[in-house]
Amino acid sequence: MSLNNDFNLRRLERYLSIAWDSGAIPVVVLTKSDLCSDVDTKLNEVSSIAISVEVHVTSASDDGYQSLKRYLSKGQTVAFIGSSGVGKSTLINRILGQNFLDINEVRSDDKGRHTTTRRELIMLPDSGVVIDNPGMRELGIISADLSKTFVDIEDLVEKCKFNDCTHTNEPKCAVQKAIQAGTLSIERLESYRKLEKETKYEGLNSKMPEKEKLNNMFSKMGGMKNARKFLNEQKRKKRR
Repeated sequence: MSLNNDFNLRRLERYLSIAWDSGAIPVVVLTKSDLCSDVDTKLNEVSSIAISVEVHVTSASDDGYQSLKRYLSKGQTVAFIGSSGVGKSTLINRILGQNFLDINEVRSDDKGRHTTTRRELIMLPDSGVVIDNPGMRELGIISADLSKTFVDIEDLVEKCKFNDCTHTNEPKCAVQKAIQAGTLSIERLESYRKLEKETKYEGLNSKMPEKEKLNNMFSKMGGMKNARKFLNEQKRKKRR
Protein backbone atom coordinates (compact mmCIF):
# COMPACT_ATOMS: atom_id res chain seq x y z
CA MET A 1 0.00 0.00 0.00
CA SER A 2 1.34 3.40 -0.88
CA LEU A 3 1.73 6.23 1.62
CA ASN A 4 0.19 8.87 -0.65
CA ASN A 5 -3.54 9.39 -1.28
CA ASP A 6 -4.06 5.64 -1.75
CA PHE A 7 -3.43 5.04 1.98
CA ASN A 8 -6.45 3.26 3.48
CA LEU A 9 -6.42 1.28 6.74
CA ARG A 10 -9.80 -0.34 6.12
CA ARG A 11 -8.63 -1.71 2.78
CA LEU A 12 -5.48 -3.02 4.44
CA GLU A 13 -7.60 -4.93 6.97
CA ARG A 14 -9.38 -6.54 4.05
CA TYR A 15 -6.12 -7.58 2.37
CA LEU A 16 -4.74 -8.99 5.62
CA SER A 17 -7.89 -11.04 6.27
CA ILE A 18 -7.71 -12.62 2.83
CA ALA A 19 -3.97 -13.27 3.09
CA TRP A 20 -4.29 -14.99 6.47
CA ASP A 21 -7.17 -17.12 5.16
CA SER A 22 -5.12 -18.25 2.14
CA GLY A 23 -2.49 -19.82 4.36
CA ALA A 24 0.13 -17.27 3.33
CA ILE A 25 2.09 -15.15 5.80
CA PRO A 26 1.21 -11.49 5.14
CA VAL A 27 3.87 -8.79 5.07
CA VAL A 28 2.90 -5.13 4.71
CA VAL A 29 5.04 -3.06 2.35
CA LEU A 30 4.39 0.69 2.47
CA THR A 31 5.62 2.34 -0.72
CA LYS A 32 6.24 5.94 -1.87
CA SER A 33 7.49 7.17 1.49
CA ASP A 34 9.16 10.05 -0.40
CA LEU A 35 5.69 11.37 -1.25
CA CYS A 36 4.48 11.34 2.35
CA SER A 37 5.08 14.08 4.92
CA ASP A 38 3.92 12.09 7.98
CA VAL A 39 5.45 8.64 7.51
CA ASP A 40 5.84 7.97 11.25
CA THR A 41 2.17 8.71 11.94
CA LYS A 42 0.96 6.42 9.20
CA LEU A 43 3.44 3.73 10.17
CA ASN A 44 2.05 3.78 13.72
CA GLU A 45 -1.49 3.54 12.36
CA VAL A 46 -0.58 0.52 10.23
CA SER A 47 1.27 -1.17 13.08
CA SER A 48 -1.80 -0.78 15.31
CA ILE A 49 -3.96 -2.88 12.97
CA ALA A 50 -1.37 -5.16 11.34
CA ILE A 51 -0.99 -7.22 14.49
CA SER A 52 1.84 -9.80 14.39
CA VAL A 53 2.63 -8.68 10.83
CA GLU A 54 5.98 -7.27 9.73
CA VAL A 55 5.81 -3.81 8.15
CA HIS A 56 8.38 -2.31 5.75
CA VAL A 57 8.67 1.25 4.44
CA THR A 58 10.09 1.80 0.95
CA SER A 59 10.28 4.31 -1.89
CA ALA A 60 11.48 4.20 -5.48
CA SER A 61 14.46 6.36 -4.55
CA ASP A 62 15.94 4.51 -1.56
CA ASP A 63 17.26 1.07 -0.63
CA GLY A 64 14.28 0.09 1.53
CA TYR A 65 13.53 -2.75 -0.86
CA GLN A 66 16.70 -4.50 0.32
CA SER A 67 14.93 -5.58 3.51
CA LEU A 68 12.44 -7.56 1.41
CA LYS A 69 15.08 -9.82 -0.09
CA ARG A 70 15.14 -12.01 3.01
CA TYR A 71 11.66 -13.26 2.12
CA LEU A 72 13.00 -14.61 -1.17
CA SER A 73 14.63 -17.98 -0.85
CA LYS A 74 14.70 -21.30 -2.62
CA GLY A 75 11.32 -23.04 -2.40
CA GLN A 76 9.47 -19.87 -1.40
CA THR A 77 6.70 -18.15 -3.39
CA VAL A 78 6.08 -14.46 -2.81
CA ALA A 79 2.95 -12.82 -4.26
CA PHE A 80 2.54 -9.04 -4.48
CA ILE A 81 -1.03 -7.75 -4.20
CA GLY A 82 -2.32 -4.21 -3.87
CA SER A 83 -4.18 -1.38 -5.56
CA SER A 84 -3.29 -0.02 -8.99
CA GLY A 85 -0.33 2.33 -8.97
CA VAL A 86 1.05 1.48 -5.52
CA GLY A 87 4.37 0.52 -7.07
CA LYS A 88 4.38 -3.29 -7.02
CA SER A 89 6.09 -3.61 -10.41
CA THR A 90 8.65 -0.91 -9.53
CA LEU A 91 9.43 -2.71 -6.30
CA ILE A 92 9.89 -6.05 -8.06
CA ASN A 93 12.18 -4.44 -10.65
CA ARG A 94 14.33 -3.04 -7.85
CA ILE A 95 14.54 -6.44 -6.19
CA LEU A 96 15.44 -8.11 -9.50
CA GLY A 97 17.99 -5.43 -10.32
CA GLN A 98 16.54 -4.97 -13.81
CA ASN A 99 13.49 -3.49 -15.56
CA PHE A 100 11.74 -6.80 -16.02
CA LEU A 101 8.21 -5.39 -15.63
CA ASP A 102 6.71 -2.34 -17.39
CA ILE A 103 5.83 0.60 -15.17
CA ASN A 104 3.78 3.79 -15.64
CA GLU A 105 3.52 7.05 -13.76
CA VAL A 106 0.47 7.44 -11.52
CA ARG A 107 -2.20 9.94 -12.53
CA SER A 108 -2.25 13.48 -11.21
CA ASP A 109 -4.90 12.46 -8.63
CA ASP A 110 -2.65 9.65 -7.29
CA LYS A 111 -4.95 7.00 -8.74
CA GLY A 112 -3.08 4.13 -10.29
CA ARG A 113 -2.98 3.07 -13.91
CA HIS A 114 -3.20 -0.62 -14.74
CA THR A 115 0.36 -1.35 -15.86
CA THR A 116 0.28 -5.06 -15.04
CA THR A 117 -2.70 -6.53 -16.91
CA ARG A 118 -2.02 -10.18 -16.17
CA ARG A 119 -0.26 -12.20 -13.50
CA GLU A 120 3.47 -12.53 -14.02
CA LEU A 121 5.32 -15.49 -12.49
CA ILE A 122 9.04 -14.82 -12.27
CA MET A 123 11.54 -17.57 -11.44
CA LEU A 124 14.52 -16.25 -9.51
CA PRO A 125 17.82 -18.16 -9.59
CA ASP A 126 18.17 -19.80 -6.15
CA SER A 127 15.60 -17.35 -4.74
CA GLY A 128 12.20 -18.94 -5.28
CA VAL A 129 9.31 -17.42 -7.21
CA VAL A 130 7.78 -13.93 -7.36
CA ILE A 131 4.23 -13.35 -8.60
CA ASP A 132 3.15 -9.87 -9.68
CA ASN A 133 -0.64 -9.45 -9.73
CA PRO A 134 -2.66 -6.78 -11.59
CA GLY A 135 -3.66 -3.81 -9.46
CA MET A 136 -7.05 -4.09 -7.81
CA ARG A 137 -9.61 -1.30 -7.78
CA GLU A 138 -11.96 -3.27 -5.52
CA LEU A 139 -11.41 -6.38 -3.42
CA GLY A 140 -14.41 -8.60 -2.69
CA ILE A 141 -14.29 -11.34 -0.10
CA ILE A 142 -15.20 -14.99 -0.54
CA SER A 143 -13.57 -16.16 2.67
CA ALA A 144 -11.39 -14.42 5.23
CA ASP A 145 -9.64 -15.09 8.52
CA LEU A 146 -10.82 -12.32 10.81
CA SER A 147 -9.49 -14.01 13.95
CA LYS A 148 -5.90 -13.03 13.08
CA THR A 149 -6.57 -9.66 11.47
CA PHE A 150 -8.82 -8.58 14.34
CA VAL A 151 -7.23 -10.55 17.17
CA ASP A 152 -7.52 -7.48 19.42
CA ILE A 153 -11.31 -7.39 18.99
CA GLU A 154 -11.64 -11.17 19.26
CA ASP A 155 -9.81 -11.04 22.60
CA LEU A 156 -12.13 -8.29 23.84
CA VAL A 157 -15.22 -10.23 22.79
CA GLU A 158 -14.18 -13.10 25.07
CA LYS A 159 -14.12 -10.69 28.01
CA CYS A 160 -17.70 -9.47 27.51
CA LYS A 161 -20.14 -10.49 30.24
CA PHE A 162 -22.65 -12.00 27.80
CA ASN A 163 -21.78 -14.62 25.17
CA ASP A 164 -24.29 -13.09 22.73
CA CYS A 165 -23.14 -9.52 23.33
CA THR A 166 -23.80 -7.26 20.33
CA HIS A 167 -21.26 -4.70 21.62
CA THR A 168 -23.77 -1.87 21.46
CA ASN A 169 -25.42 -1.14 24.82
CA GLU A 170 -25.01 -4.28 26.92
CA PRO A 171 -23.59 -3.88 30.46
CA LYS A 172 -19.97 -4.90 31.03
CA CYS A 173 -19.18 -4.99 27.31
CA ALA A 174 -15.38 -5.15 26.98
CA VAL A 175 -15.53 -3.87 23.39
CA GLN A 176 -17.44 -0.72 24.26
CA LYS A 177 -15.22 -0.21 27.29
CA ALA A 178 -12.15 -0.29 25.02
CA ILE A 179 -13.74 2.29 22.70
CA GLN A 180 -14.49 4.59 25.62
CA ALA A 181 -10.93 4.17 26.87
CA GLY A 182 -9.56 5.06 23.44
CA THR A 183 -7.74 1.74 22.94
CA LEU A 184 -10.09 0.66 20.13
CA SER A 185 -11.46 2.92 17.40
CA ILE A 186 -15.09 2.87 16.31
CA GLU A 187 -13.85 2.72 12.70
CA ARG A 188 -11.98 -0.53 13.36
CA LEU A 189 -15.01 -2.09 15.06
CA GLU A 190 -17.24 -1.08 12.14
CA SER A 191 -14.71 -2.57 9.70
CA TYR A 192 -14.76 -5.82 11.69
CA ARG A 193 -18.57 -5.93 11.60
CA LYS A 194 -18.66 -5.16 7.88
CA LEU A 195 -16.16 -7.87 6.93
CA GLU A 196 -17.84 -10.36 9.26
CA LYS A 197 -21.19 -9.73 7.59
CA GLU A 198 -19.70 -9.78 4.09
CA THR A 199 -17.90 -13.07 4.75
CA LYS A 200 -21.09 -14.56 6.13
CA TYR A 201 -23.10 -13.61 3.04
CA GLU A 202 -20.44 -14.73 0.57
CA GLY A 203 -20.34 -18.13 2.21
CA LEU A 204 -24.02 -18.73 1.47
CA ASN A 205 -25.45 -20.09 -1.77
CA SER A 206 -27.01 -17.81 -4.37
CA LYS A 207 -30.52 -17.98 -2.88
CA MET A 208 -29.63 -17.70 0.78
CA PRO A 209 -28.00 -14.24 1.03
CA GLU A 210 -31.31 -12.47 0.46
CA LYS A 211 -32.99 -14.69 3.03
CA GLU A 212 -30.19 -13.96 5.47
CA LYS A 213 -30.51 -10.21 4.87
CA LEU A 214 -34.27 -10.36 5.42
CA ASN A 215 -33.75 -12.28 8.65
CA ASN A 216 -31.42 -9.53 9.81
CA MET A 217 -33.94 -6.87 8.82
CA PHE A 218 -36.64 -8.60 10.83
CA SER A 219 -34.39 -9.66 13.72
CA LYS A 220 -36.31 -7.47 16.15
CA MET A 221 -39.43 -9.47 15.30
CA GLY A 222 -37.69 -12.81 15.79
CA GLY A 223 -36.60 -13.40 12.22
CA MET A 224 -38.51 -14.10 9.01
CA LYS A 225 -40.56 -16.91 10.54
CA ASN A 226 -42.15 -14.61 13.12
CA ALA A 227 -42.38 -11.80 10.57
CA ARG A 228 -44.43 -14.02 8.23
CA LYS A 229 -46.61 -15.07 11.16
CA PHE A 230 -47.17 -11.40 12.01
CA LEU A 231 -48.08 -10.53 8.40
CA ASN A 232 -50.48 -13.47 8.13
CA GLU A 233 -52.24 -12.38 11.31
CA GLN A 234 -52.59 -8.87 9.91
CA LYS A 235 -54.17 -10.29 6.74
CA ARG A 236 -56.64 -12.35 8.73
CA LYS A 237 -57.67 -9.28 10.74
CA LYS A 238 -58.33 -7.36 7.52
CA ARG A 239 -60.56 -10.16 6.22
CA ARG A 240 -62.65 -9.98 9.35
